[in-house]
Amino acid sequence: MDPVTLTTDRLLLRTVGPQDTDAVYAAAQDPDIQRWTSIPSPYLLEHARSFTEQLVPDGWANGSTLTWGIFLSEILSEGQALAGMLSLGLRSRGTVEVGFWCAKDHRGNGYITEAARATSHWAFTHLSVDRVEWRAEIGNKPSRAVAERAGFTLEGVLRSALIHQGVRRDCWMGSLLPSDLGLPSTAPYLPARS
Repeated sequence: MDPVTLTTDRLLLRTVGPQDTDAVYAAAQDPDIQRWTSIPSPYLLEHARSFTEQLVPDGWANGSTLTWGIFLSEILSEGQALAGMLSLGLRSRGTVEVGFWCAKDHRGNGYITEAARATSHWAFTHLSVDRVEWRAEIGNKPSRAVAERAGFTLEGVLRSALIHQGVRRDCWMGSLLPSDLGLPSTAPYLPARS
């Protein structure tokens, strides 16, 4: 699959490449990103280089993980500002899992929420996806707040469902369906009766 560029009112979502290695490396030095995500810790320049030059392009090429850098639309004198990263990983037929992080200087502006909604909408309309899942280790309240603001429904707790730094951890799980964004599903959906 060829990389896809998306835009919102405030954001440019595009694939990252070698030109973004330094920005990814700098943002990933944040202890909160290393604490709550699956990136290596400590995060070295070689990790950023592998991510931008191999992992991201390979994920797009084989369709397994579609990753966007989240950039502010406004062009700054030194170029586009990296606000965060977001990936959609193929989980099963018709389901992808969203993962994201926000650069420390850009938190609290709703950029990740905006990006999650835009990429989910794109997945529903271009990938025949009927479910976007979100997971975060219990205690990652900022991630949960983003998911809830983006329209995800919290579905519960999965025990021992994440591995972070070699330790199994419990996580929250939520989902976003096409109908949550006013879109049709590719297959009929019959919810359980309450």
